[in-house]
Amino acid sequence: MLIQILLIGVSVSMDAFAVSIGKGLTVKKLRGVDAFKTALWFGGFQALFPLLGYFAASTFSKYVTAVDHWIIFGLLALIGGNMVREAFEEDEENAKETPEFDWRHMLPLAVACSIDAFAVGVSLAFMTLNIWLSVVIIGITTGLFSAAGLIIGRLFGSRWQKPAQIAGGVVLILIGLKVLLEHLGFIG
Repeated sequence: MLIQILLIGVSVSMDAFAVSIGKGLTVKKLRGVDAFKTALWFGGFQALFPLLGYFAASTFSKYVTAVDHWIIFGLLALIGGNMVREAFEEDEENAKETPEFDWRHMLPLAVACSIDAFAVGVSLAFMTLNIWLSVVIIGITTGLFSAAGLIIGRLFGSRWQKPAQIAGGVVLILIGLKVLLEHLGFIG
C-alpha cells in the first residue's frame, strides 16, 4: 500500500512539476528561497486538497460502498486522461508564466494544480489506508518535484515537461484499473 500511495503522490505531483518547469523557464536567476516557496505552495495544496476530498467522500461513503471500486476507477481514469490531454495543451499555459513567487502568482497556480488532487482524495476514501500518512507523502513528494521542476526548467528548458505529465496520467489510470480488477476478482 505504501508503494501505491507513493505512486499516487508522484502522479498527482506531475501537474505541479510541469508548471514548475514552466516557471523555471521564466527565471533569470534562481534563488533557493524561490525553490522553497514553490515547494511549500504546491506541496501544501497537494496535501490539503486530497484531505478535503477524503473527508467529503467519507461523509457519503455509506451510500456508495457497493460501487466504490467503479468510483475509484472512474475518477483516477478521468484525472489521468485529463493529465495526458493537458500535456498537449501546456505550451499555451507556459507562455503566460511569470518569474514572480509572491502569493498573487503562486496561489492560483497551486490551487489549479491541486484540483485533481481533490478527486484523488475522494478515491482514497474508498481505499484502506492511513489518510494522514497519504497526504504527508503526497505533499512532500509534490514539494520535492516542484522544487526540482523549477530547477530543471531553469537549467534544461521544457524538454521533460510533457513526458512527465503524460507518465503521471498513465500511472493514475493504471492504479484505477488495478483497484477495479482487484475488486472484480481478476487479480489478487
